[in-house]
Amino acid sequence: MRPRSSLTAEQRLAAVDLFEEGFGYRAVSSRLGVSVSAICELRSRFKIWGRAVLENKTTKQAYSFDFKLAVVRQYLDGKGTLQDLAQMHQLSSLGLLRSWIRAYRDYGQEGLRPKAKGRPKFVPETLSVEVSELEKLRRENERLAAENAYLKKIRALRNQPRR
Repeated sequence: MRPRSSLTAEQRLAAVDLFEEGFGYRAVSSRLGVSVSAICELRSRFKIWGRAVLENKTTKQAYSFDFKLAVVRQYLDGKGTLQDLAQMHQLSSLGLLRSWIRAYRDYGQEGLRPKAKGRPKFVPETLSVEVSELEKLRRENERLAAENAYLKKIRALRNQPRR
């Protein structure tokens, strides 16, 4: 079961029972009085996992880059539909496979590589090449010119008559 689902455990059980009896997701939705989108998502996962869709999963499954690449290439080579590949490889949902395919189409193989989590570490700007004396003087000159312009603006604002 998914922790963020809008369906209760009883509603999921009843929905799975109705799926097994042959009812479609709209009929199940109207019988149980719940949203169509939640039942549709449950039905797509039910097609992959069967009654195991009712079990709680303790951890989130992590997939390797090679596995993702192989599954995406199978889909793009026409070796199966989304549903077939999700069942064959026991993926948690069709959305997962869709996101892999979208990332592959947008960014190529690099889109499937794991991303670093969290905020990137701050690396202070280090001067790898020794800055010439002329460059140092130019930077100081720019800084002093900006400071001078700032002070002139403050002086002009102070000298304005009050409204």
